[in-house]
Amino acid sequence: MVRRNTMEKLLELKDVHTSFYTHIGEVKAVRGVSFNLDKGEALGIVGESGSGKSITMMSLMRLLSENGETKKGEIIFEDKKVLELSEKEMQKIRGNEIGMIFQDPMTSLNPVLTVGEQLMEPIRKHKGVSKEEARKKSIEMLNLVGMPDPEARMKQYPHEFSGGMRQRVMIAMALACDPKLLIADEPTTALDVTIQAQILELMKELKDKLNTSIILITHDLGVVADVCSRINVMYGGVIVETGSTRDIFYNSRHPYTWGLLRSIPNPNTLIKEKLKPIAGQPPDLLKPPTGCPFAERCEHAMKICMEKMPPLFELHDEHKSRCWLNHPDAPKVERSIE
Repeated sequence: MVRRNTMEKLLELKDVHTSFYTHIGEVKAVRGVSFNLDKGEALGIVGESGSGKSITMMSLMRLLSENGETKKGEIIFEDKKVLELSEKEMQKIRGNEIGMIFQDPMTSLNPVLTVGEQLMEPIRKHKGVSKEEARKKSIEMLNLVGMPDPEARMKQYPHEFSGGMRQRVMIAMALACDPKLLIADEPTTALDVTIQAQILELMKELKDKLNTSIILITHDLGVVADVCSRINVMYGGVIVETGSTRDIFYNSRHPYTWGLLRSIPNPNTLIKEKLKPIAGQPPDLLKPPTGCPFAERCEHAMKICMEKMPPLFELHDEHKSRCWLNHPDAPKVERSIE
């Protein structure tokens, strides 16, 4: 295995804070997120809805709604400071150097344009090629993602495709300009398990063939297990644990990560057991807690957890956990995922 410190950095986020201004106040959706991504690496970002996963990536893409603002921090993509770029400069990066697969392919595809027209548009815009060259590239991309009879599919509309086929179109569109980074936001949502497995296998193959870096956003730890080499666990707008996939699955050190792992069915057990949901509700980001965002739902919470945000304790290599239980003076608690 190549050590990460010998690899070339593609993306870096430093202390990113993103808020939304509403009629009832400021929603602090992302509260100091920092991480790196190397070229050719696959990173998973997991957490329940509202944890800040998608908003972090929308901050990177500069696709926030009008009431959203990245207030603080730096986002550096290939030595370019993304937050300082003009909109015209940003348009050269979106869809060209960074491709994104959005959550719902049916609402992301234009229902009144053929799939071919939608595939060809970014290729012609970013690559400056002729219509015929764009058409050939689009057919090539549909072939790459395993679309049957791609030439005929080019003439069809999104409603004529199944959910899995629409998702393949979205992946083809995101990869059409040979991006250095592919962001996949819940790419298997609303797909049946068979199609989910096919889409995830496809992403692994594309990463190996094209050496594309991938950020996979999901609420399901099981989805990232076979695709990503590293995982960030987010909760309440912050990263609460980060480490290799092995660290997160076999040596996790945060009670929220334990809760996520308990929610995954274990196919190897002979005893039928009910899944254990995490009790309680996510924090209100209109008034974020001053302490650990998970403290109200944590069975191991201490007084300090309610009063002070824990730092990211370094455990080993790049495994870090934002939990006071990792402090040398904290009581010893057994890892609980059963």
